[in-house]
Amino acid sequence: MTELDGGAVLVLTNRLDPTADLVVTHLNTRGVPVFRCDTADFPTEVTMTATLTDGWGGVLDDGHRRLSLSEVRSVYFRRPEEFLLPDGMSEAGRRFAAAQSRAGFLGVTASLPCLWINHPARDANANYKPWQLAVAHRLGLNPPRTLITNDPYAARKFAADLGAPMITKSLGAPVETVIVDPADLDGSVELCAHLFQEWMDKAYEVRLTVVGDQFFPVEIHAGSDAARIDWRTDYASLTYKPTTAPREVRERLTAFMRHFGLVFAAFDFIVTPDGEWRFLEVNPNGQWSWIGATRSRALRVNSQIGGRL
Repeated sequence: MTELDGGAVLVLTNRLDPTADLVVTHLNTRGVPVFRCDTADFPTEVTMTATLTDGWGGVLDDGHRRLSLSEVRSVYFRRPEEFLLPDGMSEAGRRFAAAQSRAGFLGVTASLPCLWINHPARDANANYKPWQLAVAHRLGLNPPRTLITNDPYAARKFAADLGAPMITKSLGAPVETVIVDPADLDGSVELCAHLFQEWMDKAYEVRLTVVGDQFFPVEIHAGSDAARIDWRTDYASLTYKPTTAPREVRERLTAFMRHFGLVFAAFDFIVTPDGEWRFLEVNPNGQWSWIGATRSRALRVNSQIGGRL
């Protein structure tokens, strides 16, 4: 049994997460103790014992390693899965056990007095797109004109008032952006909230990764009609170019990060043909390793979790 203490990094993510693999490898290279586990492994494969004294003290134990909770220097909250429970439980029992596990495991770990990237509560708040857009608008990041509604009449009126094409995108799940024909807006709009926005001409888009006070912007140039609407639909057509974010954008993003209490975030911008940066959205737990031009720099800064936290 390996005892991990002396300032270990707790990495909470699923087993098949290549982005976390890169960070863990780099931390290992730096000689930083790492305890990686998935919430899906609790309570079947990971044991937690926590006693309340001056904060929560105790251990996480996966059968091979033991992590002292009082010695955690930082937590990388990446993409853990839902709790897995033993077969044979009733549905009611499964729901109860999952709720208890969530409240216990996440309640204890979320209270640890260390730096999180990002704390799950901050991550959850920043994931609400309407909240993102309101803060971005207040800070002068100039997001597109936006409507959120489940009223098809309001959606058709919004499209008419825009006097320009309109798009719709998901408020939550990663569903591709599409251009909407107002004539197609029917009663199905009433079934849930929809986000509609003005379509904006673009010279290119930018993925801007922020880690602490470091900025890693990359231009994304679409090479197909599909990618010009949503670059995620045609990666093969994309080309990338490192760039520099304008000073006022960096200052406003610093205020945005401070508002939500974030240490890491991946922002998406449109840059118009006249050079204006327009905020689209932020993913507080977004991917960064697929952009090779900035991968090594972002990895180096991300790995400082083990050095400074």
